[in-house]
Parts: sequence; C-alpha cells; structure tokens
Amino acid sequence: MPTFRAPVQDTLFVLNDVLGYERYSNLAGFSDASPDVLEAILAEGAKLAENVMHPLNRVGDMEGCVRNDDGSVTTPKGFKEAFDQYREGGWMGLAVPVEHGGQGLPYTVHSAVGEYMSAANMALMMYPGLTQGAMAAILVHGSDEQKATWLPKMVEGTWTGTMNLTEPHCGTDLGLLRSKAVPNGDGSYRISGQKIFISAGEHDMSENIIHLVLARIEGAPEGVKGISLFIVPKFKLDASGNPAARNTVSCGSIEEKMGIHGNSTCVMNYDEAEGFLIGEANGGLKAMFTMMNEARLGVGLQGLAVSEIAYQNAVAYAKDRIQGRSLTGPKAPDKKADPIIVHPDIRRKLMTMKAFNEAGRALVLWTAINSDVAHRSEDGAERQAADDHMGLMTPIVKGVLTDKGFEHAVMAQQVFGGHGYIEEHGMSQFVRDARIAMIYEGANGVQALDLVGRKLGLNGGRAVQAFFKEVGEFCEANRGDEQMAPYTKALKKGLNDLQAATMWLVQNGMANPDNAGAASTDYMHLFGLVALGYMWGRMVKSAQDKLATGANGSADFYETKLVTGRYFMERVMPETSAHLARLSTGSATMMALAAEAF
Repeated sequence: MPTFRAPVQDTLFVLNDVLGYERYSNLAGFSDASPDVLEAILAEGAKLAENVMHPLNRVGDMEGCVRNDDGSVTTPKGFKEAFDQYREGGWMGLAVPVEHGGQGLPYTVHSAVGEYMSAANMALMMYPGLTQGAMAAILVHGSDEQKATWLPKMVEGTWTGTMNLTEPHCGTDLGLLRSKAVPNGDGSYRISGQKIFISAGEHDMSENIIHLVLARIEGAPEGVKGISLFIVPKFKLDASGNPAARNTVSCGSIEEKMGIHGNSTCVMNYDEAEGFLIGEANGGLKAMFTMMNEARLGVGLQGLAVSEIAYQNAVAYAKDRIQGRSLTGPKAPDKKADPIIVHPDIRRKLMTMKAFNEAGRALVLWTAINSDVAHRSEDGAERQAADDHMGLMTPIVKGVLTDKGFEHAVMAQQVFGGHGYIEEHGMSQFVRDARIAMIYEGANGVQALDLVGRKLGLNGGRAVQAFFKEVGEFCEANRGDEQMAPYTKALKKGLNDLQAATMWLVQNGMANPDNAGAASTDYMHLFGLVALGYMWGRMVKSAQDKLATGANGSADFYETKLVTGRYFMERVMPETSAHLARLSTGSATMMALAAEAF
C-alpha cells in the first residue's frame, strides 16, 4: 500500500529561508500567520492529509462515484466524513477575506497546504478545489448582494461550487458554445444547455452546489464576445437564503474516466434552470479567466503533488527491494542481493524526481507569494510587477509541472518494475490520476500557445524582460563565489538559451504564426527549466548560508540540497539546448505533409 508524508521541513525551508516569508509581514494576512503560526498550520494540514485524506485515496480509486436512479451521486465510502473534517477545520476559507467569512491568511499558506492535500488524495481535493475557483470569480466579479448571498456558505464548505465551461462540441474554442440564457424580466435568467466534464458536478457532500455556467444571452453576438457567466444553484434559495426547491439542473451521467475515480465528473443538463448573471452581460470571458487562472495554478500544484507522492513510494521500494549486485561490488554482503537503490539508473530516476519536486515546490510558492503581493500590496509598482509575474508563470506552472508530474509518475512506476504495473502497490493510480492534469483547465498545448502568443508580448514584453533581469542579476551577483559556480554557470547557459529562443520567436513568429505554434511547447519547457534552475540557484545559496552559520543541527538537510541542486544543473538543465535546437528549426517540416499523408 502507498504511504505519504507531507514535506513540511522542505516547505518551511523554501518559505522562510529562500523566499523570505517574513519580509512580507506588512501585507494583509501575513502578520496573522507569523513563522510560528505558519509552522503550526502546516503541521496540522500535514496530519489531516496523512491520516484522513490519504487512507481514502485507494478507496476512491476502487469504488468510484455512483449515479443513483434519481440523478443523485454517492461518493466513495469515507469521502463525506473526510470532507466534513476539512470543512470544519476552516481549510476551505483559509485565504478568503475575513469579511466573507474566511480567515484572510495568505494564498501562499493555502498553496503550501494544498500540495499536501492533493498529494494525499487528488480526487477528493477536487471538490474544495473547484469551489475555490467559483469563489474567486464571485469575489472579483460578483455584486455585493451576490457575495453576501453565496460566499459565506461556500467559504464554510456547507455549499460547494463548480465551473461549467465545456460542451460536447466545444472545449478550448468556447465561442462555439450553444448554452443559452433567456431573461425572465425580474433580473434572473432561464439557462438551458448541456455541459460535459464537470468536476464535482453532483455529489452528496454539501447541502447545495453553486454552478458557474457559461451561456449566451438570447440575441447576444456570436463568438466569445457574446458569452456571459451565470450563477446557477442546484437548489433555489428561499426568502431566508436557505436551499429550497430543486432547480432544473441535473446530472445526466458520470463520465467513465481513466483516473480520479473518486471525483464525480458529470454530464450536466440545464433545462430552463434559474440563473443569475455575474458581472456584465457578454463579459463572461473575463470572469471565466478569473476562475481558470485560479484553477490552472491549482492544477499545476496537482502535477507537483502526484510527482511527490510517487517519488516517496519509489524511494521506499528502492531501499527495500533487493535485486542484483552493485556494479562496484556488494553493498549488502550479508544479503543475497543489494537493494536496487545502489543501481545508477534507479538513482537517475530518483534524483530526477527529487530535483524536480524540490524546485517545483519553490516555483509554486514563489508564484503564490507574487499572487499575495498582487492582491494585498499597497504599492502600485509592486502590485503591477507581481501581477506581471503571475500572468507569465501561470501557463508555465500549469503546463510544465503537469507534464513532468505525469512523466515522473511513470518514472516512479518503472522503479517498481512489474510490481508497478499491478494494482497492489498503487503506482498505476498515480499514473492514471496524473494524466488528467495535462488536459483539463486548458490542455498543455494551449498553455504553451498562451505563453508564446499572449504572454511574451504583453505590455511590450515587460514581464519576460523582468524575469530575464532578475535571473541575470542573480547570476552576476554570485559570479565571484566559487561555491556557486557549478550552479550559476549552468543557470546562465540556460538563460542564454531562453533569451536566444525568445529572440528567434520575435524574429520568426510574427512573420509566420506556424513558427510560433511549432515552437510553443519546446519554448514553454525551456522557460520552465530556467525558472526551476533559478529556484535551485536560490535554494543552494540559502543552504550554503545556513551551513556557513552552523546549520542549527540540520547540516545533512542542507548538504543534500547542494547535491540535489548540482544534479539538476548537470543532468537536467542541459536540456535547454535541445529545446532551443528543436524550436529553431521552424515549422516548415512539421507543416509540410498534406492531411492525407498521415
């Protein structure tokens, strides 16, 4: 059976030593989560993840969700009780403003705990995760009345939320959607249509489900300019604001999926259901992106989380499984064979996963801190810079971390050999669960196109130039430090490759848009490698500083950081050159064949 231990020490190292968490104490919410409080919150979150959420992960995979004859859905055994503990602990509203019933703590803290929860039970944590996206849209775009009506119960977890975007004939191209909204004349609308792939669309864990639904108001323009967003509750509310009559929205079926069986992914049917416009008419796309950006960062976190739990179990197996002898002589002469962790190729897999997980965690938390600055700083320039960072990093966090999360789940499965292919050890579940993260909330190819087509040129390239400047200045500031040389030289080479790739796109992408499309995935991963490498540079610098001042009894922890960071720079960072070489070939060969030739 798989096991899980939340990486609390590593999270605290990143937040306190690398990112300087205390430097943000002037921002709202940070003073309420001092380092001591932060550590206590992470410890409590770890207990919930390890002891409550994780034991249900395999249960959810084996049992799945069941649609009953009346259209209701029963979640796997124990899910409701675990969700109740999550809800009662206040975890749903951890980072929601106090005036709406939340605790007002930093989004950074929410993200740190979120990794533990998703690693422990990805399918279960999608129920509150979808609610977070719905709450974000209401917070930003809802009227004061809508916030007062819907948010308090969602924040406490009594009600949950969903995002209803996709239809059978349209996914990424939402301009094709057919769901319609007809005004009732009293401020409400009749919503009709069918939505598919709706995570947490129907279940038994909350008293009401607040669906956020994209639809086109009767007579609105075609395409994305005519899309609006509506609040459509499962139960209508009475005069006191309590769930009353059932709305005409129903679960038609549960999708049969490759993984995340514990989450009820539904086909949702709307038959003149009562709904309420959120934001402006025909302004649904803007509101949708508020939900999507929140969700995309959460999905990137899922990629990291699955990679972490798969890695932990691969390490445990590699230390325990004996097979063959070390190439340099027996390491366990008292046994008939050595543990497989002695073999270089097993080490390659484990070190690759370890190096990615630790840098990925830092990248997620760095991005989360920027989110807090963007929303909480009183300095306009700080807010703008942080918002630029968020916009630039969102597709990278989502695309790179989920691509690698799946790759590493497969890599961890490979460590188990044949035992990884059977269900007993649970590794196949990690592979199956990780696969969806590359697809939903915008497939990773779309993330790459968003990065190349929108984010690079936004505001004259302000965000990407700021990133280049920050990484370049880090390399320059540490150029004279011999201990840092193995890290900064590799990072600078990666940065040079990224800048060369960016220049190639500027020169060739506009002349032929297919060049930008053909380059986009390689460019996204090249950018991701440099961002992860920058995180390693900062982590190594912090670890060296700690070792120089005595390490406070944690010398092994910091020494391990130095070795892992060096592995990343020697074995992973050189991939930037391959990405640059590939994307620089352009699109001619890729686009040369007629469709009939395939």
